[in-house]
Amino acid sequence: MKKPIGVTLISYFYLFGAVVLILTAIFYEADPHTIGIAERFGLPHAPERLLRVLVALLSLVLVYGYIRLTNWGYWFMIAYSVIFGCISALHISTSSPQPFLGNMIFSIVILMYTLYVRNSFLQSFKQGR
Repeated sequence: MKKPIGVTLISYFYLFGAVVLILTAIFYEADPHTIGIAERFGLPHAPERLLRVLVALLSLVLVYGYIRLTNWGYWFMIAYSVIFGCISALHISTSSPQPFLGNMIFSIVILMYTLYVRNSFLQSFKQGR
């Protein structure tokens, strides 16, 4: 069975994002006046570095299941896209809507594509992967 090219691209994008999050958690001191990942996830009082590492680790697990076309990777991506898209949609009305609007649109695109290639995940599941 051939893996859809979009699954590979999405997986690499999330892998790149996870690496960037880990590097910024180590080397970057967040400015208190900028919107960090903690605030983007609706947790403005959470420790920024810790949340960056946790999201990065979560993304690495997500990428592993998604790129291998596992059933749990499919549902994990669906859940992640819906949750992150809803969080972003709730924050669009803030004073700086641009990052939230972009995140919401990206989540919708990923969700639609993942639903579109659903059969690839089902075939992989039927083959016992």
